[in-house]
Amino acid sequence: MPRLAGVQSGLLYSNLLCLASINTDLTQFSKLLCSLPVYSRKVPGELPFNSVLTGRTPVLYTTYMLVQTLPDTMTKLTQVSDATAYEPAGDQPQNERRRAPYQSQSLAECITNVSTPKGQLPILKTMLTTACERNCYYCPFRAGRSKTKRITFGPDELARGFDTLQSTGQAQGLFLSSGIIKGSVTTQDKIIDTVEIIRNRYSYLGYVHLKIMPGIEYDQLYRAMQLADRVSVNLEAPTQERLSALAPKKDFMGELLKMLQWAEALRREHPYEKLARTVTQFVVGAVGDTDLELLSLSSRLYQQMGLTRAYYSGFSPVVQTPLEDVPPTDPLREHRLYQASFLLRDYGWRVEDLPFMMDGNLELELDPKRAWAELHLRSAPVEIMTASREQLLRVPGIGPVGADAILSARLRGRLTELAHLRKLNIHAPEKAAPYILLDGHRTATQMDLFT
Repeated sequence: MPRLAGVQSGLLYSNLLCLASINTDLTQFSKLLCSLPVYSRKVPGELPFNSVLTGRTPVLYTTYMLVQTLPDTMTKLTQVSDATAYEPAGDQPQNERRRAPYQSQSLAECITNVSTPKGQLPILKTMLTTACERNCYYCPFRAGRSKTKRITFGPDELARGFDTLQSTGQAQGLFLSSGIIKGSVTTQDKIIDTVEIIRNRYSYLGYVHLKIMPGIEYDQLYRAMQLADRVSVNLEAPTQERLSALAPKKDFMGELLKMLQWAEALRREHPYEKLARTVTQFVVGAVGDTDLELLSLSSRLYQQMGLTRAYYSGFSPVVQTPLEDVPPTDPLREHRLYQASFLLRDYGWRVEDLPFMMDGNLELELDPKRAWAELHLRSAPVEIMTASREQLLRVPGIGPVGADAILSARLRGRLTELAHLRKLNIHAPEKAAPYILLDGHRTATQMDLFT
């Protein structure tokens, strides 16, 4: 680690004993050094180390310092920091997304607090390259878009940059995506190389989420799943017809869906090996896709391909793309899709149970569980003392944990009022009140229709 004696009369005296990668711009060099742990000693007459260095500040290096001039990795990371703003990485994707464009100003903006299976972590979300040979109509990185600044990292460079951030406590996980250059296989090799360096050379054991390029090889997918905790195979659309309208060069079955099929096959072939879980992402609302289409495919993926979760990213138009004049998707639609998706994944619902409107979309005014309850339970409430677990899970305000708590509590006594449900950690029993009976009686509490 660098040991810095300070800045005196405009000279930086250092006895750095490690290899330093610097840019000729000394202001950026100062920022890079300031991001590392620094051990300073006060010397009379010296300025503190955090004094501003400018491009005209003379720097004196001792003979112990080996200097190699390379691109400033940290500056490049700040430049690419908003590139994955629309690419969710954790369990609370709507908290990660920035809807308004912004200009990155600091290294801290490269880091996103992400809810992961390992807890809430500061994650470096970045890309190996923002260049791409594909021409997806919605994507800011599409080939030929002049407004996109093209930034590329080598595997060694990005791994070294991540290790710097991780060793200083600024990042505790990595989400790595990329544009496609020289084909998907070559690009995926570079992603894998980067993470192998991080895992092996830098002995990093923490959270890694990797993007899978369309149409890669079976062995590449296997290696990526060995290295990562999660891998993303982004389908983007629910059918080939919808995908062609979004990304004309992508093959829905051959390049994308096959990756999810292979991932499930790999987990079955290697049952005793810890392999990454799979997630996918859809672009919602740009090309006429319906909630019925999206949720029907999501249900199939949950049941047949071991999908951990589906992400629904409401379309947001990007200037200088073919879809720049398409209006953005209402964020509430995105929210309703997540609610319905969890009913399919965690509550045992079928697609046929969801209350779709005639156009194949969900109602926006009510969440799907409550919309179903209004149709089916308002006039035929569920008796809490006799209902099955499946019946309890249909009641708004009661989830899997609450349903299990009710079943257990019934063995010990009778549940006769909402306060009894609240004691079971059902936090808002008032939501359930219009749709249940407690020991044969309706509750007196009325629910606000707009909650």
